[in-house]
Amino acid sequence: MAHTTSPVNLDSISRLNRAGSQFKGLNPREPGQWPLLPKLCAWAAAAAAVVGLLWVGLVSDADAELEAARKREPELKNDYRNKLGQAVNLTELRKQKQQVQEYVTQLEKQLPGKADMDALLSDINQAGIGRGLQFELFRPGLVELKDYYAELPIALRVTGRYHDIGAFAADVANLSRIVTLHNLAIATPPKDTSGLLSMDATARTYRYLDVNEIAEIRKAKSDAAAKGAKK
Repeated sequence: MAHTTSPVNLDSISRLNRAGSQFKGLNPREPGQWPLLPKLCAWAAAAAAVVGLLWVGLVSDADAELEAARKREPELKNDYRNKLGQAVNLTELRKQKQQVQEYVTQLEKQLPGKADMDALLSDINQAGIGRGLQFELFRPGLVELKDYYAELPIALRVTGRYHDIGAFAADVANLSRIVTLHNLAIATPPKDTSGLLSMDATARTYRYLDVNEIAEIRKAKSDAAAKGAKK
C-alpha cells in the first residue's frame, strides 16, 4: 500500500526550514541586520533574562527579610512573656511602686531644706555641748550639689572623755535629720595629762534641692553637653 505525504505536513516542514534558514550565518556583531525571527528570539531571551534577574533580586530580598524576622522571633517571644508577666502582676507591681514612693517620701522628710540647715548645724553643736565636749573646730565647707540633693561637709574637732565622745557620735546618728560622720581620728592631745581625747571628723549633712535648683543643675549639664558637642 503506497504512503503519500500530506500537503499540510509538507507546508509545515517548509516553514520550519525557512525559519531555520534565518538563523544561519548570523553576525553577532550586527544584530540589527538579523532577520525578524532571530531578532524576536533575541528580544524574548533578553526580556526573560531581565525578568529572571528581577525575580532573583526580589526573592533574595524577601529571603533576607524572612531570615531577619526569624532571628528576631526569640527576642519578641521573650519580650511578650515579660510583658505578659507584668500584665498579670500589674496590681502587685502598683502596690510595690506605692510602697517605694512612700519610702522615698519618708527619706525626703529626713533631709532638711535650705531653711532647716541652720537649725541642723545648731543641733550638732548642742549634741556635743550636751555631752560636755569642747569644740576646737566647727567649720562648714562648701555645699556640693548632686542630682537631687546637696551635701554639706563640716570639719569637726572635739575634746572630751572617751565615753562622752562615743555618746556624741551616737547622738549625731540619732538626730531626726540624716548626718553621717566620716574620717574619724581619735588621739590624745599633746602634753595633756587629764585623760581627755581629741576627735577629728568630717560630719556630712544632706538637704533636698528645690525645684528651681534642680532646673538650674539640669540646665548647666545641658549647656555643658552642648558645648562639648560643638567641640
